[in-house]
Amino acid sequence: MFLENTIHPNKRRGWIEVVCGSMFSGKTEELIRRLKRAQFARQKVEIFKPKIDQRYHEEDVVSHDANSIRSTPVESSQSILLFASSVDVVGIDEAQFFDVELVNVCNELANQGVRVIVAGLDMDFRGLPFGPLPALMASAEYVTKVHAICVICGNLANHSHRIDSSNESLVLLGETETYQPLCRDCFYERNPSAYNEPQRS
Repeated sequence: MFLENTIHPNKRRGWIEVVCGSMFSGKTEELIRRLKRAQFARQKVEIFKPKIDQRYHEEDVVSHDANSIRSTPVESSQSILLFASSVDVVGIDEAQFFDVELVNVCNELANQGVRVIVAGLDMDFRGLPFGPLPALMASAEYVTKVHAICVICGNLANHSHRIDSSNESLVLLGETETYQPLCRDCFYERNPSAYNEPQRS
């Protein structure tokens, strides 16, 4: 269990929290909850999301349940360092769409005493590790994996199944008309070669 407000008399301590899972699992909802708690505690909070993601709003981070919080859209992870000076907490949504440099950015912020909260997909539609998330999970102090409900059988879902399998683009923004949350068994039935595909660097 992570401590949301750690106070040390001599040194401000930073750390990294990762909230990951499939689509429709509540990742952004949990990110917003933690960030709003920090704001209630009168901590200085800055939130970032990739500029590519404008599904709900150009600037706000918005969950599937329509909860929102103001954010700054950025082109690259390095831009986060430019906007995150003198803050207590940094939130980052849709981390899978950032470049791999995000790992170094998050570690640099944490080393400066910032609490960094990152949310994102841990696997892509093929069932492979997605973007910088695996490395972030390895270096984070706290990792929370959340689950959706499989739309086929009702079990816990940890896969984001792309309904239109003809589109092989790794980045394809979409909602329920594009993706379905599936459990391992239902995902494998529809993607029998998924776990045998070579991982791309």
